[in-house]
Amino acid sequence: MTTGSAVVVGASGQIGRAAVRALARDGWEVRAGSRRGGRDDSWPEEVRSVAVDREDDAALAGLVGDGCDVLLDCVAYGAAHARQLTALADRIGSAVVISSGAVYEDGHGRGFATQDEPDGSPVYPVPLVESQPTVAPGEGEYTAGKVALERALLAVGDRLPVTLLRAGAIHGPHSPLPRELYFVKRVLDGRRVRVLAHGGLSRFHPVHVDNLAELIRLAARRPGSRVLNAGDPKAPTVAEIALAVDAAMDAPPSELVLLDGAPPSPAVGETPWSLPHPMVYDMTAAVRELGYRPVTTYEDSLPGTVAWLTDLIAQQDWQAAFPTMASYYPEENLFGYAAEDAWLAGRDGGRT
Repeated sequence: MTTGSAVVVGASGQIGRAAVRALARDGWEVRAGSRRGGRDDSWPEEVRSVAVDREDDAALAGLVGDGCDVLLDCVAYGAAHARQLTALADRIGSAVVISSGAVYEDGHGRGFATQDEPDGSPVYPVPLVESQPTVAPGEGEYTAGKVALERALLAVGDRLPVTLLRAGAIHGPHSPLPRELYFVKRVLDGRRVRVLAHGGLSRFHPVHVDNLAELIRLAARRPGSRVLNAGDPKAPTVAEIALAVDAAMDAPPSELVLLDGAPPSPAVGETPWSLPHPMVYDMTAAVRELGYRPVTTYEDSLPGTVAWLTDLIAQQDWQAAFPTMASYYPEENLFGYAAEDAWLAGRDGGRT
């Protein structure tokens, strides 16, 4: 007996792969739509894979067909995609749409992407609840586009119940932006020292892709119009992440050099997990609304992520393996070993 029919848009991406697997195992009859129509090895045979361009209104309508009980959109962005989904409201029982925790602003007009140091950087309450203000909606900038998507979909909640999941820093296999790579490659390269800005206390709330898939599964079973944070049970500090990667790779604990304040340069002390102020999400609403219980923790999931990463970069250069990450983090910043060594050689003070 099936739970119902589910359509997944963006099924070949990191979130889609895990969500299709979770929905299928929960009894949903899944149509998995992606640009190339590929399949993941972990999906049950019953999953139907469909090639679809989500920018093509007719193609998306064809994927939905005569209708579905729930539609998951992993790649929706901006008001145009909201209009696409709204136009199909009479054929969709409910929807789950992936948004981002980066939409929050700190109450003083400063959003996640603000980089002015030190006075202009965002200072968020800890933890962040869903009622926290967001940046203004708009187009052309990631967070503004996500807010435009959210507001347009919430405005039609009477016609199309939508659960919007504001995801934290998504981690796990198949990530296009694997932040753990910063530490994994250092272990592989024999680097023993980790220079960490902001005292190593940066906290950027992660969400493992399987925890996100569990939230999706629960939201599919409990339709409603709402916004929910999506995060792991806790948000480890960047220093804790560095040592957790060492442990997952059976390496001795790194020597940590903890800097007060901002990094002296992009190549010294700045990691993909580094933030000047903590960004931690309150998960109370997800527990209350969906009965959410995480299926894993950051530490427990890390060996799987590390194994996936090490296998990929053993086969090819990290920039070829992760072009999206390379576009955000130049080699000389992410793995600027010469600059790091020069700074360590000339620094004042001792190592921690």
